[in-house]
Amino acid sequence: TDFRLWIRKAIEDIELELSKLQSILLKKAEKNIEIIFPGYTHLQVAQPIRFSHHLLAYLEMFGRDLERFKQTKERLNECPLGAAALAGTSFPIDRFYTAKTLGFRAPMRNSMDAVSDRDFVLEFISDSAIAMVHFSRLAEELILWGSIEFDFISLPDSLVTGSSIMPQKKNPDAAELIRAKTGRVNGALLSLLTVMKGLPLAYAKDMQEDKESVFDVFDTLILVIKITQELIENMKVKQANMYKAASNGFSTATDLADWFVRDLGIPFREAHVLTGKIVEVASKKNIELNELTMNDLKKVEPKISQDVFKVLSPENSVESRNSFGGTASREIKRQIKFWKRRLNA
Repeated sequence: TDFRLWIRKAIEDIELELSKLQSILLKKAEKNIEIIFPGYTHLQVAQPIRFSHHLLAYLEMFGRDLERFKQTKERLNECPLGAAALAGTSFPIDRFYTAKTLGFRAPMRNSMDAVSDRDFVLEFISDSAIAMVHFSRLAEELILWGSIEFDFISLPDSLVTGSSIMPQKKNPDAAELIRAKTGRVNGALLSLLTVMKGLPLAYAKDMQEDKESVFDVFDTLILVIKITQELIENMKVKQANMYKAASNGFSTATDLADWFVRDLGIPFREAHVLTGKIVEVASKKNIELNELTMNDLKKVEPKISQDVFKVLSPENSVESRNSFGGTASREIKRQIKFWKRRLNA
């Protein structure tokens, strides 16, 4: 009973901090709504997006984490008190009264299940492990973005360190430790799953192993959330570098292929081939697609008109992605509006 009460309170603390983090991400996204950013697949520049769109993706991920914890709290909120060793008791107790007094929804229906159930512990650690994976992915991106090679952001001095012998370095230690501690939480989940998988009903001393890992998981996750709040809130965005990267790597090639389909009526499989040939021309000339001349383009496809240049800029590319959930400004604003209502921000 005490353990369920403890985890219930731990979840409430996590919910509070996750909500704070969501609000920080929302504010950062709204502040940087016009910043063009390179979207990646396979860690290669794929298409231009908005930086705010990228941040809002993590807002969605942490929103799912929050829902998982809420659902776990709802399921664990049944009271085992009065189940005794495993068979209940002959004393005239009122389990409904004690459950209500302790804030539980109801007493657990089966005394053996009440004694031997550790699903609520496994769910708590599982929720934490999934959340930690999200934090690790974000930490990895912050590490990449802050490197000289990307140079998209500058992390707060309070959460980086200098090198032992190289005075020019700012090492993203806090983000690296977030990434590493994910393995610690994942290990706790596997540990308890292994403890529980061979136990007959009802109680066995093996179950005391559930406490140490849960306490450590909570301490780890709550610290990671708070550190991530500071990382996001205080990182400085380098807009010019983001835009330059979004303009590189022929990131509007898909827009060119779409233009062939939409404006010239060419089947996409053919448009894909034509676009590849044009990219090859630009690559040999060491220029971007929007720097090609009309003569260059017409050598590949004579029907190309001047209108094609309207789709080759990163700005026009992001604005054209106006489907629900896309990266056009109206869609970003719609997402922000949704989350403001959801978070009462």
